[in-house]
This record gives sequence, structure tokens and C-alpha cells, in this order.
Amino acid sequence: MYFVIHAIDRSDAGTLRGRTRPAHLDYLGGFDILFGGPMLDDDGAMCGSLIVVQAEDRTAAEAFADGDPYALAGLFETVTITAIKPLLGI
Repeated sequence: MYFVIHAIDRSDAGTLRGRTRPAHLDYLGGFDILFGGPMLDDDGAMCGSLIVVQAEDRTAAEAFADGDPYALAGLFETVTITAIKPLLGI
């Protein structure tokens, strides 16, 4: 099953995303990611993350999101996890 992880950075995160990015990218390499990337604000600055990951169930998707170095560092203001059935663009 696939899950969308939609995470919005804290407004006061400063350089936390850049400092944590190498560990975040390394972490993602251990999972079945359909696609993902940073979300951008109107000025083109990174302001969040969107990842579509394959996981056994919601509990596994939550564990994936909770274990992300970005989450562990406290980067996100909000994180939403939603199951998805990919139909287009695959």
C-alpha cells in the first residue's frame, strides 16, 4: 500500500533543513519510495516535504515518517499521512 507523507516545515526552522538533509537522503535510501521531493514556497525556498512511500500498513508508514531525520530533528510543524491508490503517472 502507498502512503503520502505531507510535511510542512516550522517557520522558525532556519538552517535545520540544510544541516539535516544528508542524513534525510541517506535514510530514504532504505525504503521503497515511489516519488518525493521538497515542497517550495512562492520564492522557490524549500518549505516542506512530500513523499509517497510503499509500506505494509499505516503503522509502518507512521514509523517511517517518525524515523526520518527531519522529523527527529524537529523540522516539521505538521505531518499528514494519507493512504493513496496510484492510478495515473506511474
